[in-house]
Amino acid sequence: MYQFEKMDRKLLGSQVEDALFAYILNEPVEVGQKIPNEFELAERFGVGRSTVREAVKGLVSRGILEVRRGSGTYVVSTSSLEEDPLGLSKFQDKYKLALELFDVRLMLEPEIAARACEYASEEERVRLKLLCDEVEQLYLSGKNHIRKDVEFHTCIAKCSQNGVAEILIPVINSAVTTFANLTHRILMEETIESHRAIVNAILAKDVTGARCGMIMHLTYNRQTIIRMLKDQEKKVQ
Repeated sequence: MYQFEKMDRKLLGSQVEDALFAYILNEPVEVGQKIPNEFELAERFGVGRSTVREAVKGLVSRGILEVRRGSGTYVVSTSSLEEDPLGLSKFQDKYKLALELFDVRLMLEPEIAARACEYASEEERVRLKLLCDEVEQLYLSGKNHIRKDVEFHTCIAKCSQNGVAEILIPVINSAVTTFANLTHRILMEETIESHRAIVNAILAKDVTGARCGMIMHLTYNRQTIIRMLKDQEKKVQ
């Protein structure tokens, strides 16, 4: 049973909204799946149904949930608007969005990884290896790895010591989240392998290796999206 401080309804609704979002991420409730009904949620969080409705409404406005009349409430994204400052979650065709994001990532991230070899501090190299290990552990244990994966790619951008690259981090983060929400862990082995190759190259200050490792990582992912898109088109025909 969740424990919430006694407060006015608006603040309580906000607290339950955060708790519901955490539940979605930690369970996890995957994109496309339905969350429990408001009776179950009210019991889970120990609040009234009206507070649950307010919390759900908040997550709908943040682009996390979608209420489908006569069917239920579904998770449509695990990236809130605060984590999507570019507004990319509003794109209707997520596969097309993912491919266009990969076009941009291929322009940027291989060179960012190459710069990271030269400019990362020892402290940043240690952190990068730790993040790589943490993503791998989450993947292998079946837990939600998306936030840690975002941290991993953010760390590489920061290691480049390029101020513009850091400004572009939201593009990379949105791309990582969009891809993860579409593929649901189907590239686990490839992701672990390519992450490790990138990190090993950066630790060894191997510029070419880091560049190639990132290209390999992004190419695996892009090919998967193309394959999924073709499968979707076949179903429509």
